[in-house]
Order: sequence, then structure tokens, then C-alpha cells
Amino acid sequence: MAAILLAHKPRWVDLDDLLQEVAVAVVRKIGELRDPKSVRPWLRTVAINAAHAAGRSGARRSRDVSLAGEDHSDSVRPRGLSTVPTGLDEGRRLMELAAQLPDGYREPLLLKAVQNLSYREIGNILMLPETTIETRIARGRRMLRELAQQAHVEAAE
Repeated sequence: MAAILLAHKPRWVDLDDLLQEVAVAVVRKIGELRDPKSVRPWLRTVAINAAHAAGRSGARRSRDVSLAGEDHSDSVRPRGLSTVPTGLDEGRRLMELAAQLPDGYREPLLLKAVQNLSYREIGNILMLPETTIETRIARGRRMLRELAQQAHVEAAE
């Protein structure tokens, strides 16, 4: 669930809040599920819908907070600030870059990187052939690498 939410949530939305929203939605709507075999795709849909809904409802609040200058937790460090990046900083930076990937590449890549799922498991979740998953993960990694290189060049300027 977390990897799916990470792939679809806006960066200002808290993952724990989304997980709680998904849990509430599951408890409320599990009775509507007709086919027990479709639980995994149904859960994925619930998670994606929760992430998109949070993005819609939080977009205005996020803009207002950013414009007021009150919330700098997700902002990039000012140039000239020399600090040694920690593993957490690097991970956060890569997650921000991964959020820029197209949907079809972001979700399989995060399911592999965050959940360490096999290509077959990811294919089952996304209802895609295993070879498609392999291709999308390889392309997603390449796109992420290019984004990271571009960000590095821009930061050096």
C-alpha cells in the first residue's frame, strides 16, 4: 500500500495520513466487494483514489502555506549552503525526483525499490505482463538517473 501511495500522492501529503484514510475506506466499503479474487486490484484503486483526493483537497492549502512562507520542509536548500547530504536527504531527493516520472513508470519503480517486489508480483498488482514491468522499471530507472543528473547540474550552476 505504501509504495502505491508514494507513487501517486502529492509531495505535501503525509503518507501516514493516507494509509489511515485507506484503512477507513477499506473498513467502510469492504462489504461492497463482490469478488474476493479482486481484493488486490480493489485495494490499489482505493489507495490511488485516496491519494488523488488528498491531492485535490490539499492543493489549495499547500499553495497558501508555500506563498505565506510558513512551510519549508519540502523546499530545496538555498544555493551556497554547504552541507553534506545524509542518506535521508538523498532518499528524500530521489523520492521528489521519482514523483516527476510518468505514472506508468513511477509506480512499478517504487513497488520494486520500496517494497522489493518481484516483477511477477508487480505485474499481478498492476495487471500487466512481467516483460512490460521489466521494461518500465528499466526505463523508469533511466529517467530517474537523467533527472538526478539534471538536478545535480542545475545545483552546481
